[in-house]
Amino acid sequence: MSGLPNTGMSIEEMKQFILDHFEQFVNRKNVDIADVNFAPEFVDHGTDVPAGLPPGPEGAKLYVGGALKKFPDMHVTVEDIVAEGDKVVVRNVWRATEPASGQKLQFGGIVIWRIAHRQIVERWAYLESPKAV
Repeated sequence: MSGLPNTGMSIEEMKQFILDHFEQFVNRKNVDIADVNFAPEFVDHGTDVPAGLPPGPEGAKLYVGGALKKFPDMHVTVEDIVAEGDKVVVRNVWRATEPASGQKLQFGGIVIWRIAHRQIVERWAYLESPKAV
């Protein structure tokens, strides 16, 4: 196994885990997968995260669940994925439609995930401002 021992995964398994996470959590709108994928001690350092969210999986569920309510067709596509040590980095593109206006929106982002014990323990995200497309 070429990952770090505390991840419990190889580099390829870590990359697939994160790809599956995006697919389930965002694209399939399965917010309850957060209880499986995020460690109880999960910390989100993302610049996009609203203040006042609870720590751990619950905060992630509230954040993404709220975004999915606002943009029911939100979809993320992973453009690039790189992993080393206990981290996986993705460059992705998010697309959604503003329900009231029908305006299509798109923005890109870079997300770094840290994995330990086969779960996500930290996240850093840098997201562009949405642009009309």
